[in-house]
Amino acid sequence: MSDSTPAKPVVLDIWCDLECPDCHRALGDVRAVRDRYGDRVEIRLRHFPLEKHKHAYAAAQAAEEAAVQGRDWPYIEALLARTEELAKSGEPVLLDVARGLGLDAEEFDTALIDGRHLLIVDADQAEGKAIGVTGTPTYVIGDERLDGGKSQEGLRERIEEIIDRLLAAQA
Repeated sequence: MSDSTPAKPVVLDIWCDLECPDCHRALGDVRAVRDRYGDRVEIRLRHFPLEKHKHAYAAAQAAEEAAVQGRDWPYIEALLARTEELAKSGEPVLLDVARGLGLDAEEFDTALIDGRHLLIVDADQAEGKAIGVTGTPTYVIGDERLDGGKSQEGLRERIEEIIDRLLAAQA
């Protein structure tokens, strides 16, 4: 009988602005990493709304409400697919995405009004600034930070190299 315990998943934090076109383009890489590693990698979205995107802060709060309602990644992916529309139309897009996923859009609206998720968004943003995040998407794996806002060229391969190395170190 083996007494080995299962390895803890490698954590991949993605600092993201949900109105950012670069984050939308990075979604394919995120899906590929999820497909390749499954539960060996824990992918966590961290909020880093940029000032230049006027609806990003509300979008981050909406994503937190989606998490409360049990559909965080489906909501995040659906919203990132509509970054251009979000930039033009604002908060109605946040509610429309929620409705499209069968979530309680009235509760989303209330959450945006009462600010119940502000502390989570603010804490993520402060932590991001503290570790040197300046743009989105930024990936943090172990103690390595990769800036996808500058270039996404070869980024997935670099992320996979780091994950493979960290997983091998656990073996």
